[in-house]
Amino acid sequence: MASKIFSAAVIGLDAVPVEVEADIGQGLPNFVIVGLPDTSVQEARERVKTALKNSGLPFPRTRLTVNLAPADIKKEGPSYDLPIAAAICAAGGAVGNDEAMSRRMFIGELALDGTLRPANGVLPMAIMAAERGFREIYLPAGNAAEAAMICRREDQTGAPPPLIIPVPDLPRLILHLRGAAPLPPYAAPAADPSASLPPPTDFDFSCIKGQLQAKRALEIAAAGGHNLLFSGPPGAGKTLLARSLPGILPPMTPAESLEVTKIYSVAGLTGHGRLVNERPFRAPHHTASGAALIGGGSWPRPGEVSLAHRGVLFLDEFPEFSRAVLENLRQPLEDGAVTVSRAQGSLRFPAKFILIAAQNPCPCGYASDPDAVCTCAPAQVVRYRKKISGPLLDRIDLHVEVPKMKFNELFGGPVPEASAAVRDRVLRARGTQTGRFRGAGVFTNAEMSQKILARFCPLDAATEALLRAASERLKLSARAYSRVIKIARTIADLEGAADIAAPHAAEALHFRERREA
Repeated sequence: MASKIFSAAVIGLDAVPVEVEADIGQGLPNFVIVGLPDTSVQEARERVKTALKNSGLPFPRTRLTVNLAPADIKKEGPSYDLPIAAAICAAGGAVGNDEAMSRRMFIGELALDGTLRPANGVLPMAIMAAERGFREIYLPAGNAAEAAMICRREDQTGAPPPLIIPVPDLPRLILHLRGAAPLPPYAAPAADPSASLPPPTDFDFSCIKGQLQAKRALEIAAAGGHNLLFSGPPGAGKTLLARSLPGILPPMTPAESLEVTKIYSVAGLTGHGRLVNERPFRAPHHTASGAALIGGGSWPRPGEVSLAHRGVLFLDEFPEFSRAVLENLRQPLEDGAVTVSRAQGSLRFPAKFILIAAQNPCPCGYASDPDAVCTCAPAQVVRYRKKISGPLLDRIDLHVEVPKMKFNELFGGPVPEASAAVRDRVLRARGTQTGRFRGAGVFTNAEMSQKILARFCPLDAATEALLRAASERLKLSARAYSRVIKIARTIADLEGAADIAAPHAAEALHFRERREA
């Protein structure tokens, strides 16, 4: 007798339905899984067989074939344990094998005693189940809160979301499918009012003495979504400044939270199934590989640039990263997404983040420190700076020198402005951009295309003459010229100006990289 139930496979950040077919035939005892399974799926034979035995459920003593369709999609991970076990029970007559089973989806890893362990990628699976019209999703209790996030998603069809049914163990599932002891659907707890409040942080602008230019650059970066490079001697405060950026960023919208949570679900980083409602801050070590930074693997998974989506990617010791690894940043910095190609096909991961990079002026770090002696030879300094290519530097909007602070500056002077006050100005500037770009498909000034730039950033004669002269003097590329206009537009938004004026352009030019004529 054959049976068929449904599960799901995650491809990139999306899920596709998988038909789990089980057939009990004649012949010597043999358990075969087909349908392009990887090693972890092949090992499900032992987990499922032992879980059924320890749950007091029969296991066929003849030939058993399980097919995972479609067969041209690679199946990986232990989330097929529960659907395989349910399909075997349906084929053996332990549960009903009727039309109702075709509207149910099963996800979960089985322990040897029949209990269920959480699986990765449940949120995209649940979204796909809602779009395909499934009525019930059976999964481990640890994934119930994550799957229930589909209730917060806007459904264009108006159809009710599927019921999320947490399953404690295999025997309880079988009793439920028989109608003997129904399992209650998951009930989401009431929304926590504190979830909408800014998250507490130990890094506040009020803790940073001096460095007014660097803090101004952070404010511009937060308001317009621009990339930023800090350069200065060790101990000047570059890391502290970078870690203070999330405290002035606007809160995530519900759509952004769901988008980021989907990425973290696939990566297995959702924790206890809570919605990611804080801007990500990722700070990979400089020994990170290209696959770790961009994403990849035999079956590609999102990398650090995608985990920083809608948040901040902080690369400390920027020149210490492998040059080949850094060159991989060109596409996400330009397109806001990264494409990972493999023999099986290409996968596209979102990667719209604010890049904050920090570097020393030379290998020893003291070339720009007036109170220390640089021990680097000129050739060493040149090689050190050449580790970052010109095209990559061209994609960084704001270049800021962070000088070493004097002790009297650290322990004296007025109390610096707090992050909350800066955040209010950033929120007003972001609100202006939201109104300006409504319907245009972009959210911040940094995301403007050339067509949108020409539409929303007209220049008067004086401003255009200033930018033209500066472009010749600073040897700006066409890309850098456009980025200067975007920064000027952000500065104007922070000041509440309707149009870009010459002072806004002059300040934007002040933050560009200086090159020799």
